[in-house]
Amino acid sequence: MQTTALNILKTGNNVFITGSAGTGKTYLLNKFTFYLKSRKVIPTIVAPTGIAASHLQGQTIHSFFSLGIRSEIDDDYIESLTEKKYLQTRFSKLKVLIVDEISMVSPEMFLAMDRILRAFKKNNLSFGGVQTILSGDFFQLPPISKYPKEKRFAWQSPSWKELELKTCYLEEKFRQDDNVLISILDEIRSGTVSSNSYDILHSRFHKELDIDFTPTKLYTHNMDVDRINNDELNKINNPVKSFKYNSEGTTKNIEKIFKSSLVLEEISLKKDAVVMFIKNNHELGYVNGTTGVVVNFDKETGLPIVKTSYGSLIKLSLEDWTIENDSGNITAKVSQIPLKLAWAITIHKSQGMTLDSAEIDLSKTFEVGQGYVALSRIKNIEGLRLMGLNDKALIVDPLILHIDDRIKAASQKASDEISSVSNENLQEIFNAYILSVDGILDVDQIQAQEKVLKSEKKVVTNNPTPTHLQTKELLERSNSIDDLALKRGMSKGTIINHLRILKEQDTELNLDKFMPHAETVELVKEALEKIKNKNNPDDFSENGQPRLKPLFEALDSKVNYDDIRIVLL
Repeated sequence: MQTTALNILKTGNNVFITGSAGTGKTYLLNKFTFYLKSRKVIPTIVAPTGIAASHLQGQTIHSFFSLGIRSEIDDDYIESLTEKKYLQTRFSKLKVLIVDEISMVSPEMFLAMDRILRAFKKNNLSFGGVQTILSGDFFQLPPISKYPKEKRFAWQSPSWKELELKTCYLEEKFRQDDNVLISILDEIRSGTVSSNSYDILHSRFHKELDIDFTPTKLYTHNMDVDRINNDELNKINNPVKSFKYNSEGTTKNIEKIFKSSLVLEEISLKKDAVVMFIKNNHELGYVNGTTGVVVNFDKETGLPIVKTSYGSLIKLSLEDWTIENDSGNITAKVSQIPLKLAWAITIHKSQGMTLDSAEIDLSKTFEVGQGYVALSRIKNIEGLRLMGLNDKALIVDPLILHIDDRIKAASQKASDEISSVSNENLQEIFNAYILSVDGILDVDQIQAQEKVLKSEKKVVTNNPTPTHLQTKELLERSNSIDDLALKRGMSKGTIINHLRILKEQDTELNLDKFMPHAETVELVKEALEKIKNKNNPDDFSENGQPRLKPLFEALDSKVNYDDIRIVLL
């Protein structure tokens, strides 16, 4: 049960949270995060992909652990990391680590995290003695790994065993409107799909869905996806509009962005095109996987206006995809509209998404777990139109089936252990843990902190005010860009863009407290003078504003893009 799992988390043990679709793994982590923050303990939340990280307002493993594009590291690289002051500060503050979507983490990446924490914490305990919470479902598709097939999961890393994890296998179902689908998914997980479940799936063959938009088609192969999307776009008798990306940084780094994300170099759209958002922007009302239809193009910007499957209208703006160097500075950026054609997508690309409805073809399934991942994307069996099913479609990895009973047994053991402790003793354990991570126990202070957290969450999630004005509401209560970004649950780049808009609307707005150090400001000013003296038209935009790339290069990469943007404000 969630209450039991939350109690286990509060003891300070290392914990593995798992469970099937609808058991609320993310909900549990959010509750635990709120519990910690109300006691002034700020957990660090990471995930293997940006898509997964955004679910809990975290960051990628590569970014936080300064891995660049590495999955494996050696002693020399670790030594170079430990010499960096900003990383020393970052890891000195680390008290609690939450890793979401652990199923997508390869053994070598898991080992890299462990080794880095041991080095920075100067502690040879697993993960440097930091309380570590791992959450995910190993019935999902496996991560890409250099290890042979029998060793491709994080739990096969020696570091996993050393963590001595308490296991919480969540079993309480929360999607009450979805019992039929969840029952099928549970049977797939057990390796024994009943004839009744097959009958239900067969009843969804070529089923017309009661929706007023075209459902996303999930296919196993890229070839089918590309063919369907191009054919469907060509059928629309409306003018085509193409959108090419803008970029800053080296060609090599820009290529890395395209290889590691869903962003497209160029996308062609028409009015009535079916699209899917490929980035999260909770403020504007979309997440990765939100589907919709292009209903028009904005007269001023020329960018698409999308009506989502929820019925809301969204005027798009460009989104940024970035890459950081080992110092945590942004070295490359790609700006593009966060859309892709979505009559069809691959099952592999759909992992981590939630779709309102889907047309799924499992007739060419070639990898175990594909059927489970595809079916678990949708919220309800009524949202399924099944186009095909082969013998492999509902099979999951036999290795995971083999260990699933052991995971459940470990969960039962953890549940029995925590249940045997009296409430009085439990509270003492909880309090001792909070003190060990430098938290507070004063009831009045905790209640005051809870009130602040709830009000900030309300500002972020329920405020109809335009997103940049929500940022403005927090200016006085924020001491830095990082602080402001944390309160808003957004990237620094997005916050700086908000400040730019606010400055344009109110030229008297004082942003001095957000400025970088005086020497950084002087460096940017000198670089700006150099560019003005060169008078190269390519260094300036059409409205006469200096471009960031030539400034970055004139500064010999000594000042990051974010600081340059702030100084220019």
